[in-house]
Amino acid sequence: MTSTPHATKPVQDRAESSETAAQQSSEGLEPTPEERPEPVLLDTPRDGVPEVITTPAGLQRAARAIAAGTGPVAVDAERASGFRYGQRAFLVQLRREGSGSWLIDPVPFENLDPLQEAIGDEIWILHAASQDLPCLRELGMDPARLFDTELAARIAGLPRVGLGHAVEALLGLRLAKEHSAADWSTRPLPEPWLRYAALDVEVLAELRIELIKLLEADGKLDFAEQEFEAVRTAPAAPPRVDPWRRTSGLHQIRDRRTLAAVRALWETRESLAQTRDTAPGRLIPDSALVAAAKAMPKSVPTLLKTPGFHGRSASKDAPKWLRALQEAASTTDLPPNQVPSNSPPPPKVWADRDPVAAARLATARARVARTAESLNIPTENLLTPDTLRRLCWNPPQEIDPDTVAAALAELGARAWQIELVGPVLTVALLDPDELTKR
Repeated sequence: MTSTPHATKPVQDRAESSETAAQQSSEGLEPTPEERPEPVLLDTPRDGVPEVITTPAGLQRAARAIAAGTGPVAVDAERASGFRYGQRAFLVQLRREGSGSWLIDPVPFENLDPLQEAIGDEIWILHAASQDLPCLRELGMDPARLFDTELAARIAGLPRVGLGHAVEALLGLRLAKEHSAADWSTRPLPEPWLRYAALDVEVLAELRIELIKLLEADGKLDFAEQEFEAVRTAPAAPPRVDPWRRTSGLHQIRDRRTLAAVRALWETRESLAQTRDTAPGRLIPDSALVAAAKAMPKSVPTLLKTPGFHGRSASKDAPKWLRALQEAASTTDLPPNQVPSNSPPPPKVWADRDPVAAARLATARARVARTAESLNIPTENLLTPDTLRRLCWNPPQEIDPDTVAAALAELGARAWQIELVGPVLTVALLDPDELTKR
């Protein structure tokens, strides 16, 4: 390990800044710029930058150290989104009291089972856990219990909930975030990136303590714990129907033949990207797929004049792109303009399709927003917009507190959400014209 100074101010100064920030947050005070203490730049891990574990012996050593530690385990993962195909992890970071920080390169390993066994049923601390859990589960790592600092910050009512913002507000420390969008598949990983990765887990345990104080003070800790469990136990998303329909700019197209061309180009790009282990957008951007589908070029020179069709893949794979367009031009399997959905229509058309439902939604939105404001919780965390729309579009036939509560539970709302918004939504559904009476 390398050992360098931990931060740009003495330890005592950092502690005082952290205590001041936490006290102001717990009291619900927002200090003026003049009153706010200057955050301390946290630029080097307290124990130096850990070595990256790449061997079975190293993995066992890390597992033994983690097992010997005490308390929750801070966990993070770095992916190579925008560079590599898929969302797999290229670095896993862990820290536990008494164990220190560990950086694991998962690429050489089939799984990280030794770490899973070492952690056992101890609490994992992650920031925005839903982003990292899928790639960690691919490695055999799955928490038995979870504390999500991003979700906790939302429910606590922090105005900004990114890790850097939460750490600055509650701990008085400033994290450098310049490597968050780096290509973490790079080998060897540069030392500044490793320093950044180690710092992300170094602050999580302290941040959790301060967030628990805020949540307990406002009686929200149970709300947060229900949300953590919902994230932890959420089923994996089912395969998306027609994933090519997520192509940016597809809304411009109404012709089914052109849609078929986008589909063919998207599927070709997806196959090439997977084979080459690169992000699809690095081969050809979405805008170029849409432009080529509209123009339907029939030769390589014409294709390469299409906006966005430039670079190595455009020229190297030109025969493949042209073949995809030719297949689209002759196929009889034309995709429909829209796929069936059980979702309500966009709210902007409700007034024309179902004025009563539109009135229900307007009244319910206003009531939920007022409740969220009174609790200092973001409206979308008190109840997701999708749940609210579905309830208002298709409410229970008999509206009363029990049927509304049952409908909310069926839509995935948690017990704390149902308790808080069930009564106000019952009133809104029974009196959808409340807003027009004012």
